[in-house]
Amino acid sequence: MVSNGMVSMTIDGVKIQAREGATILETAREHHIDIPTLCYLKEINEIGACRVCLVEVEGIDHLVAACNNQVAEGMVVNTDTPRVRRARISNLQLILSRHDRRCPTCFRNGTCQLQALTDRLCVHEIPYENKLSGDAVDGRFPLVREPDKCISCLRCVSTCQKVQGLGVWDLVDSGSRAHVDGAAELDCTYCGQCITHCPTGALHERDDTQKVFDAIYDPEKIVIAQVAPAVRTSWAEGLDLKGTTPSVGRMVAAIRRLGFDYVFDTDFAADVTIMEEGSELLHRLAKGEQGPMFTSCCPGWVRFIKERHPNLLGHVSSTKSPQQIFGALAKTYYAQLLDVDPARIFVVSYMPCVAKKMEAAYPDMHSTEAGPDVDAVLTVRELSRQLRSRFVNVDLLDEEEFDRPLGVATGAGHIFGVTGGVMEAALRSAYYLTTGENPDVDAFREVRHEGPDRLWREKTFDLAGHTLRIAVTSGLKNADALCRAIERGEVDYDFVEVMACPGGCVGGGGQPIHEGEERAADRGGTLRAIDRASQLRFSHENPAVQECYKTYLGEPLSERAERLLHSDHTAWSMPFRVTADGQQA
Repeated sequence: MVSNGMVSMTIDGVKIQAREGATILETAREHHIDIPTLCYLKEINEIGACRVCLVEVEGIDHLVAACNNQVAEGMVVNTDTPRVRRARISNLQLILSRHDRRCPTCFRNGTCQLQALTDRLCVHEIPYENKLSGDAVDGRFPLVREPDKCISCLRCVSTCQKVQGLGVWDLVDSGSRAHVDGAAELDCTYCGQCITHCPTGALHERDDTQKVFDAIYDPEKIVIAQVAPAVRTSWAEGLDLKGTTPSVGRMVAAIRRLGFDYVFDTDFAADVTIMEEGSELLHRLAKGEQGPMFTSCCPGWVRFIKERHPNLLGHVSSTKSPQQIFGALAKTYYAQLLDVDPARIFVVSYMPCVAKKMEAAYPDMHSTEAGPDVDAVLTVRELSRQLRSRFVNVDLLDEEEFDRPLGVATGAGHIFGVTGGVMEAALRSAYYLTTGENPDVDAFREVRHEGPDRLWREKTFDLAGHTLRIAVTSGLKNADALCRAIERGEVDYDFVEVMACPGGCVGGGGQPIHEGEERAADRGGTLRAIDRASQLRFSHENPAVQECYKTYLGEPLSERAERLLHSDHTAWSMPFRVTADGQQA
């Protein structure tokens, strides 16, 4: 009988209580019964496309997909019968017959769900001809698609549409000709969420690791690494550590072992970003400018607003992202400190982001005559591949500190990687710049965007007598809803933070992939903990930043700061794509 929203049913001979309305797959997982699947993503992609989750239900002649069939009172389900096993293996063999099976050279070797399931089901022979499309792979851009590895699970289609609201991918043609294609690929923001939800290697970031190693091996180059805040939350997830704590100090030591001359903290540049962006906000408020100022540190968001809401582009802060501010200062301020030709400096960014690869190539990201401010951008996944390829044993490494002075950062810089962090860091320093006094360090903690049930979070704060209205959101579908509300005049804010990836950079498209897991919340908690443990928690108190302004920049929004640390959003327009060798396409 149905009681309190529960039903009685049986799975594999075990009588259980299941939630009314739940699917067979959800119920099985809640009771630790494993049913394989390739296409399923809870609340995103529940379409039964792969036909690997088939089960037998007594009273039904045909096998049913566990992912999109609900439980019922008295239902008897069998997940492991000869008929089920034969069907799963047959369907898996059909998928493999249209899949590029050169697994050892695939980026997803070892983390591919198709590969793992093939091994678990002991499928070692494919009785069908291997039919591949033979479509060329274009590896010039940050997001690479390999059609012959696509299994038409439609995860990318659903994620792009339901989570990000973009609709870049779509299923085209029908029958045996049906395949996923980039119907609106030129509109892509390169957020990379489709990559993190793809079960195979059909989608991945462009690999720039060899470009970095070539620079490291060049004796004329001074190769500098900068590490984004979110990277320290995930850098070791793709490594097999034997109980060693994956601390920030060991991350620095591991990266230094790759051959870098200096290892710096992007969070130093995040503190500089706050000085510029906070001053920009106060300048706008003093002038009485109408409408919100949007944050600009997320390149996926910048691409999105240019494409979908160009009328709001004038409200986007001109302050560059921390990545680009670091690159500009490395090839000017730091080159001056080293007394070297900026052309010798090669800046490498380790980012939790795919869009950063394209950001580094924009025409307004060349602050010197020494080429782009940032020469190469690698994701966390690429960092893992680098460390494995060089056989770096993290278990043997002692902790090391970032180099100085561009390695000094505050807790405010660290929380840039989590949703609400940019806003909170900016408000901490904006309060000081307005009043000359520090607020309580947690005075603005309420800006932290919490929970997927909210499209955005809004708050009001008193800033030296001015009522400051702010909003924070992450995920481009949420950003779209917020922008539309602003355009319709339904809401009015002074300052808005937007991150393209759900949860912020900690949930970025360049982070390690874990099947069925979303780790943004846990990673964000790590950054919050690092902030709490920091001796300095206000960007304006960073001594290295103070020295940079005193001896080089002058003051926030100075002529030199404007030239090096601010961008011209009209310098390029969508669609804008640059190849790996710097050619616009």
